[in-house]
Amino acid sequence: MEYRRLGRSGLKVSALSFGSWVTYSNQMDTKLARECMAAARDAGVNFFDNAEVYAQGESERIMGQALRELGWAREHYIVSSKFFWGLTDDPNVKQTLNRKYLLAAVDASLRRFGLDYIDLAYCHRPDPNTPIEETVWAMHDIISRGKALYWGTSEWSAAEIQAAWEIAERHHLHKPVMEQPQYNLFARKRVEQEYRRLYEDIGLGLTTWSPLASGVLTGKYLDGIPAGTRGTLAGYEWLQERMRDEAKKNAVRKLLPIAQQLECTLAQLSLAWCLCNPHVSTVITGASRPAQVVENMQALAVLPKLSVEILAHMDAACAEVIA
Repeated sequence: MEYRRLGRSGLKVSALSFGSWVTYSNQMDTKLARECMAAARDAGVNFFDNAEVYAQGESERIMGQALRELGWAREHYIVSSKFFWGLTDDPNVKQTLNRKYLLAAVDASLRRFGLDYIDLAYCHRPDPNTPIEETVWAMHDIISRGKALYWGTSEWSAAEIQAAWEIAERHHLHKPVMEQPQYNLFARKRVEQEYRRLYEDIGLGLTTWSPLASGVLTGKYLDGIPAGTRGTLAGYEWLQERMRDEAKKNAVRKLLPIAQQLECTLAQLSLAWCLCNPHVSTVITGASRPAQVVENMQALAVLPKLSVEILAHMDAACAEVIA
């Protein structure tokens, strides 16, 4: 396993990490979650990603129980959660980053995990109805009180991240360290263009999600949506449109011979491509069984094979669907 610094912080995260979105509670119980996490840890993974809203809090409970059963030393793993969506429709809970919500939400998250602190706390989306200064102060206080060690954002614009950083700089507060954007062969402009100045100017680190474009880049949806996949899960019907996108499926068909040439799967090829970006601190992977975890981790062996020529062929294959 390769370990990379999280932006300019001193924290080192495994280049490939393991996340719980969609799978925990929907496809996995505690036993299967524990087995997948153990397989990831055996491969050197030290970062396990989560969020308050995943399975309405149940994902955090499952991960926390799995961690207790695994019995790992706390200093050996990194856990995250993300806050914004809320778990009720209360006006001070739903889709907000106000101080009242954030301070209560992190406490509730810690109770579900059964942990004294989380390592990474994210503002899961920007909140146009709360002053950024209020959010920055709340996140600073969460860290100062020892409930999280670092804070960052997810799917914020470059301007919003810069504004938060400058407020923290002005008041000598804990600054946002990392952003969690979608990043894959199809979705790349925000990471590669919009955030470009932030890597050098503020030392932004990235913990990227959806490296396989909700499974489209694995090739398993080329002939339809198989039973038992995330596209058939209740509450995730909105993913089906992506899985049926013919332009993206044509791009996957063009990537297939490249994967065959490198003797790897499409998933491994796509994960390795994400790792080529030096600004990516870690790529969050997902899996519903241990064998998938093991397969994903083998992307690290594909990374050295991605020559400039191969990368150019991959760009050409996806040229029509890059966003």
